[in-house]
Amino acid sequence: MEYGKDYKHIPAASVTSGHEEEAAPGVFCKTIQIVNVCLIKDQFVNDTWFLVDAGMTGSAESIIEFTESHLPVGVKPKAIILTHGHFDHVGAIIELVEHWSIPVYAHPLEIPYLTGKEDYPEGNTLPEGLMAKLSAFYPNKAINLEYHARELPLDGSIPHLRGWRWIHTPGHTRGHISLFREEDRVLIAGDAFVTVKQESLYHVMIQDQEVSGPPQYFTFQWEEAKDSVLTLEELKPLVAITGHGKPMRGAKLADGLRELALNFEEKAVPASK
Repeated sequence: MEYGKDYKHIPAASVTSGHEEEAAPGVFCKTIQIVNVCLIKDQFVNDTWFLVDAGMTGSAESIIEFTESHLPVGVKPKAIILTHGHFDHVGAIIELVEHWSIPVYAHPLEIPYLTGKEDYPEGNTLPEGLMAKLSAFYPNKAINLEYHARELPLDGSIPHLRGWRWIHTPGHTRGHISLFREEDRVLIAGDAFVTVKQESLYHVMIQDQEVSGPPQYFTFQWEEAKDSVLTLEELKPLVAITGHGKPMRGAKLADGLRELALNFEEKAVPASK
């Protein structure tokens, strides 16, 4: 399924589009338009890297340039790991897997949305939200990665990547996952929670940093989403990289995540739910 033919008519959606940093040793992240992609390195094997998520439509060239700027010449990612399959996380996936000829790993429950078997539900009505505006250009329809999609092992491991494990964090989607490196408590949370309020175009534009719940527009399982936040808060991450917003660290992260976990209904769930 082709996404958003008119993507070139959408300007960069935040002041941090293009922002790039090494959020933790061997963990690089880059903001492209409004969404983050990450490169993560195997802790024990040189030149073994994975890409996490695949951005929005039209971002393949930027993602390839980002990857080539950090990996040795001739080295490509072993695979792409998807936190989930929403349009803003898989927009460049077809171009990337064709360019690198690599597999894509995702939770088994997410595979039907990546192989054309199912479409995600239509988004909730949030007329003021940025995601509501962008979805008109990027309909949240299934793509077909039939020959590239692989199920992640149920034991939480990631093939060929040591030092990291994946955690099932449903709510935003049924098969949403987060990634965690126990050694230094680095968390890649996807959209289980984010560090900029996606429901506010103003906050997205200025990237006002705060721990916020999963983007409301495409979240449908709110009890599961709350449980996932509680699960991640219990990990006590020292660094969190989320799908939207800049990486967050230290006391600001700990306090914000604890506040979200304690007051999830008030801070995250739409009033209509």
